[in-house]
Amino acid sequence: MNRARPFHFGKLLLASAVFTSLSLGGLAHADTLDDIKAESSVRIGYANETPFAYTATDGSVTGESPEIVEKIFQQMGIETIKPVLTEWGSLIPGLRASRFDLIAAGMYITPERCKQVLFTDPHYQLQDTLLVKAGNPKQLQSYEDIAKDESIKLAIMSGTVNLNYARKAGIKDSQIVQVPDTTSQLQAVRTGRADAAVGTQLTMRGLAEKAGDQVEATDDFKDDPANTGYGALAFRPEDKALRDAVNAELKKWLGSEEHLKTVKPFGFDRSNITDKTAEELCSA
Repeated sequence: MNRARPFHFGKLLLASAVFTSLSLGGLAHADTLDDIKAESSVRIGYANETPFAYTATDGSVTGESPEIVEKIFQQMGIETIKPVLTEWGSLIPGLRASRFDLIAAGMYITPERCKQVLFTDPHYQLQDTLLVKAGNPKQLQSYEDIAKDESIKLAIMSGTVNLNYARKAGIKDSQIVQVPDTTSQLQAVRTGRADAAVGTQLTMRGLAEKAGDQVEATDDFKDDPANTGYGALAFRPEDKALRDAVNAELKKWLGSEEHLKTVKPFGFDRSNITDKTAEELCSA
């Protein structure tokens, strides 16, 4: 399989979003870890969502997850990281079709996803909040507030856990505006297509900063503690050896000063570290 040429650490190369070799990419590789070591190259799938994984203005790929991947695979002796951009809802299908070797997008571990992919232990825990128009004119502080008024629309990124959370809280599908990415969530709120958008605290705060004084992220979102998100790297079910190798490096590194320095620019700190495991989250 073709991989990118080696690069100096500190900058990730952006791969084309158009997959021109599906016939090759769809082939399963039972020895992915051996392939990666032999070629000193690994492909990561990501979706544009600040601060987890995104394309910077200079064309490089950064964010909490890609930067962690860079450090971990560097420790494993892998020289090349090749990012592959896709929509959030296509990450798991793209992984299973072998278009990339792992997902590095801050994906939450859920029992449903555990049936499709293998997760490392989580490298962060985080809660959600709402993005609303400045001043929060409809005084929205929870999923339940939205469910009470069928005229209220909520923008949710397709493929995220928030869709199930919203439905569980009683929000009707007619109230849900599904969009492909966080930029579309911001646009939906700005234009009035949606009264609110929901996502992680860091993502919604980042969107609010981006939009200036037009919107804000709520500080008092009331959510079920069970909805706390635990983000991790994800691998194909047949790539257990690769997942285990990465997980072993992560266990040694998470919580270290280098780890905290790496994730600090993206808003993460020691309070985001968790001792939960993928095994217990998959069986929750």
